[in-house]
Amino acid sequence: MPQFLISENNYEKRYKLSNLNGIDYQMENDRFKRKLTAILSADVKGYSRLMGEDEEATVQTLQEYRRVMSGLIEQHRGRVVDSPGDNLLAEFASVVDSVRCAWNIQKELKKRNGGLPEDRQMKYRIGINMGDVIAEGDRIYGDGLNIAARLEGLAQAGGICISGTTYEHIKNKLPYRCEYQGEQTVKNIKEPVQVYRLIMGPGADAEKVEEKRSGWGPRKMAALAAAVILPAAAAIVFFGYFIKPESESKTELDSRQRAGSAIGAKASIVVLPFANLSGDPEQEYFSDGITNDIITDLSRFREIFVIAGNTAFTYKGKAVKIKEVGQELGVRYVLEGSVQKLGDKLRINAKLVDAVSGHHIWAERYDRDLKDLFAVQTEIVQTIVTTLGVKIHAVEMARVKGKGTSSLEAYDYLMRGWEYYARRTRATHNDVRRMFEKAIEVDPNFASAYAALGEYYRRTVSYGWTEFNDKALQKAEDLARTAIMLDDASSSAHRVLGRVYLRQGQYNLAVSELQRALELNPNDAISRMTLGAVMLYSGERVDEAIDLMKSSLRFDPKESPGNYMELAIAQYLNGDYAEAITTLERGTVLWPDFAGYSIVFAAAYAQTGRTAEAEQAAREYMRSDPFFELDSYGSAFRNPNDRAKVIDGLRKAGFK
Repeated sequence: MPQFLISENNYEKRYKLSNLNGIDYQMENDRFKRKLTAILSADVKGYSRLMGEDEEATVQTLQEYRRVMSGLIEQHRGRVVDSPGDNLLAEFASVVDSVRCAWNIQKELKKRNGGLPEDRQMKYRIGINMGDVIAEGDRIYGDGLNIAARLEGLAQAGGICISGTTYEHIKNKLPYRCEYQGEQTVKNIKEPVQVYRLIMGPGADAEKVEEKRSGWGPRKMAALAAAVILPAAAAIVFFGYFIKPESESKTELDSRQRAGSAIGAKASIVVLPFANLSGDPEQEYFSDGITNDIITDLSRFREIFVIAGNTAFTYKGKAVKIKEVGQELGVRYVLEGSVQKLGDKLRINAKLVDAVSGHHIWAERYDRDLKDLFAVQTEIVQTIVTTLGVKIHAVEMARVKGKGTSSLEAYDYLMRGWEYYARRTRATHNDVRRMFEKAIEVDPNFASAYAALGEYYRRTVSYGWTEFNDKALQKAEDLARTAIMLDDASSSAHRVLGRVYLRQGQYNLAVSELQRALELNPNDAISRMTLGAVMLYSGERVDEAIDLMKSSLRFDPKESPGNYMELAIAQYLNGDYAEAITTLERGTVLWPDFAGYSIVFAAAYAQTGRTAEAEQAAREYMRSDPFFELDSYGSAFRNPNDRAKVIDGLRKAGFK
């Protein structure tokens, strides 16, 4: 069989001169010529599958598309450096030319793919980086190429990812819209890489990079909203803090715009855990509950990107620097505050900070009676939304105002239950159930309490804390249905029901419930990940599953080690073994002791020819599960071909 593939390892060895075998090679200036150039790296997503199904047709399409790409590269004043297998490497003297060329390549290939059956379409991923390289004849070498290759691996099929240095050169010169993906740690590159994704949707090339700067931009919309919605005093506070000081530097403004583009035109925010100032550690659940409620309420607005509570709470009790938090999570705004509860009195302090400049945008202290807690939470959320200049939909605001109960006692039990739940220990598991049941006892019409109790029973099955799985799942289903009957707008109830259906293998019902959950709460990372898992295990729309899982990790990168594992499995099934390995490496940084990674590592290593690493991963997994049987693995896959693909990799890795 002709060899058209070149492994990621071989690709790196071919183009990387630094850190070879652990040695740093210093190049003399008089021996090697250096230059600054724009590097375009492209490869075919799912190329192994295409070759496995029809070699001749794949090679024919590959040759045709390569001619198209080479022609466009020449038209844009670039040159092809190399084209091993399905890879193509090109360089341009102009960064603008390189991005414009990549855009036109994807547009042309999309047209040509339209004439092919879906399973025979050849979709390229493109990465572009501007970097310093070593030139030797027609060859170029250096980390600049490796970064371009890593960006290529982060791009979607038919998509383009560019580095931060590339973005800085095109942001005011090309009409393409970019979405900031944050700083990404990529293999064999010491420093994190800033990554931007070009939006390739219909009409995207008519939009400006970054926010559209029309006459009614975010500042004017915010001002209008403040005048209409906020009381006059709040509007004065708003204008005093939000309008950009004349002294703001260009660097700060550029950084502000980069952070603002993290999710296109949306405002992005993380709510840090509010500090408990009551002097009583037993009141910790109360301040945590208020934090979670504000996160949930903000998440209901489609025009705001909100980091999930699981990730936000990893900062609890830590001395943090606002700018570093913003950079790490890729958000523009940070809300922080404190809660003090003394008898029937309540004091809440809150302040909104621009994570780029460090400027305080808005701050307020609320001294109220405890019975006014719900009203204070709503006021905080409404002020934030207005200050950020977000379009307010009446339905979304109505959901924020409706807490589902008028009983502070029932609400207090619910918050206590979630505090026990967050500990994730079997020792406190019965306390979770007891608190949620108390909430229902106090207010039998409290939908959120029924949904929470349903989640309790679902988790007993997920964590293996019950011998009666069917009964527990039925209980969870009944409770979720009761919650929906009481409040159909309960996104958490629809999520619980969807997760139960996934566990039962009722994939169509799971999709319906999870889609409803996301309609009600667009920022719900768990529903996104679960919907991705449904599509993964049902054997349908694996590409869509990958997109959902990636977006979930953007909202909540620290929720669960299993999320990285399932994304890696989806990438593996798509033939993207190198991407699967990269995803597992990211997960390992957060959860180095999670055994589940080893089994997927083993299969992915085996499929990329990294036999020694595959066998080592297999041995590591067998140490954690010595009774593992290959024939019993992968029962969740509805499509037997998907299970067979995984089993094939595991056999190659040495599993029996």
